[in-house]
Amino acid sequence: MPQKSVKEIKQWLAENKLSDQELQQLSEDNRKGVQLAIKQYYKKIEREKQLHDQYNEMMSYERKCYAQGKELIVGIDEVGRGPLVGPVVAAAVILDPASYFPGIDDSKKMSRQKREAFDQQIKDEAIAYSFGIIDNEMIDQVNIYQATIKAMEQAVQTLPCQPDHLLIDAMTLPHLPYSFDSIIKGDQKSVSIAAASILAKVKRDQIMSDLHQEFPNYQFDSNQGYGTKAHLEAIEQYGITPYHRKSFAPIKK
Repeated sequence: MPQKSVKEIKQWLAENKLSDQELQQLSEDNRKGVQLAIKQYYKKIEREKQLHDQYNEMMSYERKCYAQGKELIVGIDEVGRGPLVGPVVAAAVILDPASYFPGIDDSKKMSRQKREAFDQQIKDEAIAYSFGIIDNEMIDQVNIYQATIKAMEQAVQTLPCQPDHLLIDAMTLPHLPYSFDSIIKGDQKSVSIAAASILAKVKRDQIMSDLHQEFPNYQFDSNQGYGTKAHLEAIEQYGITPYHRKSFAPIKK
């Protein structure tokens, strides 16, 4: 292979355009820029393999369902059980088996930028998705556990198609007539549940960002309604909003 510039080599490596033989030849190139580029290339390949292996492991529940002839597998998760303000939001999503989301994980482990990128990809490629949203007044009436069930059931019931099976993050939904798996830490073990956790998290964050515009003193855009020091100080100074959960401590007092 005729000697190419370091810039050209980097471009080829980025586009995976080199054969094993060409890579072997490059490994004998003594230029520091080339050696660094090769090192970075192999590091990227190893990272891609790790992500692929992780994704493959997280597809185990889905593959089991597909092997049983079940096609429309719904991942379900919720966000917002702990905050002092706002709704609990659940998402239900049916992923296309052909889709690939390398690096997908529990939404809480991701940066906002990464979550929003996954959120868009999931919405673009999913067979179907929907949300269940239970407001603070209903939470106060029925308690947060029952409100979470209601949000999850609402999300499933508003899907445009009938599910074949549900994969639920650590909950059971007694009023739905579908087979299911309740998976502890499901957002770390199932691609479908992880996708639902991302959709729910982005949806609820947007709701809290909108509430921040109405009540900027409480910093809902950054604390998402959780009881941070600044949030509790704002309650002391300004009182509660119509969106605070009155059944939650310390507001209950």
